[in-house]
Amino acid sequence: MEKIVVTRYNGLVEYLRELDLIEEETQIIAHANIEDVKDKHVLGVLPLWLSCHAMKITEIQLKLPAEKRGKELSVEEVRFFALSPRTYIVREVAFNDPVISKEKS
Repeated sequence: MEKIVVTRYNGLVEYLRELDLIEEETQIIAHANIEDVKDKHVLGVLPLWLSCHAMKITEIQLKLPAEKRGKELSVEEVRFFALSPRTYIVREVAFNDPVISKEKS
């Protein structure tokens, strides 16, 4: 499955490479559209309406203090603030579809 990274932050890209989540040749883009993510494994943060077009999405959650938000982080800072990668599969459903519940085993 093809991977693509959606981020504006070079420190995050370096961190993803350190974790062996992406290869050197993995495409990196700052902003994505449907065609960019369609049927791919996306690493980054996307709005739900766009995430549902990806095959799956992996994010690195960062526990950032307020003063670090929205600023470029070094790879050292990303390492310090990063939580474990989390992968999701997002799908769109009609607004009036009944909710289907599943018991977790």
